[in-house]
Amino acid sequence: MRVGLTGLIDPRLIPLVDSTREFYRRRGVGRGPSGWEELQSFREAVPPPVPSSPPAVVEVAAHGDRRVPVRVHAPTSTIPRGVFLDIHGGGFYMGSAAASDVRNRELVDALDVAVVSVDYRLAPEHPWPAAPDDCETAALWLAEHAADRFGTRRLAIGGFSAGATLAMTTLVRLRDRGVAAFSGAVLQFGTFDLSGQTPAGRLIADEYFIDAYAGATSDRTQPDFSPIYADPASLPPVLLIVGEEDILLRDNLAMAAMLSATGVDVDLRVYPAAPHGFTGHDTPMAAAALDDIRTWLRDHLDHAAGSARRPE
Repeated sequence: MRVGLTGLIDPRLIPLVDSTREFYRRRGVGRGPSGWEELQSFREAVPPPVPSSPPAVVEVAAHGDRRVPVRVHAPTSTIPRGVFLDIHGGGFYMGSAAASDVRNRELVDALDVAVVSVDYRLAPEHPWPAAPDDCETAALWLAEHAADRFGTRRLAIGGFSAGATLAMTTLVRLRDRGVAAFSGAVLQFGTFDLSGQTPAGRLIADEYFIDAYAGATSDRTQPDFSPIYADPASLPPVLLIVGEEDILLRDNLAMAAMLSATGVDVDLRVYPAAPHGFTGHDTPMAAAALDDIRTWLRDHLDHAAGSARRPE
């Protein structure tokens, strides 16, 4: 068997490369804040989130003594075919569920699913494990209440950048609890080694967002902090989305190998000429990736429905 990066790129994407490169040539490449004061300035400069139509419903997801706010988008005229638990990105220290309202509403309208987006606590004010605790709380709430709240038990989870990291951590936590409620995961260019110990992790080892998220954590190789060190056996099928020019490409390739080696059904998609965060930008390459995500989610939620109908 021959494995090469070009073999991971769908040939249909090649005609989109020139327009993608031109977009980023004009746009330039952004960077994150390098310290606390700069982070505050970045946060202050973020424009107010654009509301969706209809607007999200704000609820509180609860499990045990934990509570976390979530934003719920649901179809207006049909029972959802499933529920997607969305975990926003932003380096663990920026972003909000509300900032994803428009995109989440588009997913609702495209697939007739409900979307629940988690407003987890941000670092450095709330370092690890605050964010994964909040995401786990929302996931357990859905596992217990989706049938009553949404009329379906079909669940999928996903995240964007730091949200993908938290989605993976959430799946491992649920697996360790014996909870197998989620039938699939969509992970967009997550950060899976935050320890700086692997070759992939060393590429971002000096980034401030890692220190902000870590807080007082001394061992950054613990699986709950750096999911690349987790045993992913028995996780549900995973779609991994990453750009060819993303600094996290190697990290995502390593995670795909870990998933595959433990028998997890993993679908790795690499998008040429695309940097980190590309699915959030207005390019034909991003549109192709979002269409791939919707198709994959539709297929896996429908497969979960078929499996639920089969007699034992």
